[in-house]
Amino acid sequence: MATLLCAAAAMTAAVLPASALPVSTLPASARTAGTSSALTPDPMDPVVVVDCSSQAQMRPAEYLLACGDGNNRLVGLRWNTWGPTAATATGTDMVNDCRPYCAAGRFRSYPVTVTLSDPQAWPEHPDVRRFTTIRLLYTDTAPDPVPKDVTYKLVY
Repeated sequence: MATLLCAAAAMTAAVLPASALPVSTLPASARTAGTSSALTPDPMDPVVVVDCSSQAQMRPAEYLLACGDGNNRLVGLRWNTWGPTAATATGTDMVNDCRPYCAAGRFRSYPVTVTLSDPQAWPEHPDVRRFTTIRLLYTDTAPDPVPKDVTYKLVY
């Protein structure tokens, strides 16, 4: 059991996006002078998406959807828009089929259009807005039993 947990943790760490930004690396206008963790509002600062490690990201190339086990992630994201109310990208959803069980499963790829929306204050940094909704529109087939058009709340 310990080996399985370690493998899951290593897999999750391996798929975290390289573009993850700690809050302290947000644009200088988003930080209060002298305090890297205190943030001030600035309407010119972009909205972020927060990953499983509570890191702010802008236009990530990859985004982990299944934080607990790493069995679902978006890869090859190419952002068409990134604005104050929504962001859209195309890419691939890599989903473990978990057959016959997840550790022995195979990752399958599904072309997808991604839309981030519903920006709200980030509870950990109330002066930073983060997208809270993600919509996946599968442009071919969707992983069974997921519908071709699905929307999730982002909880990070």
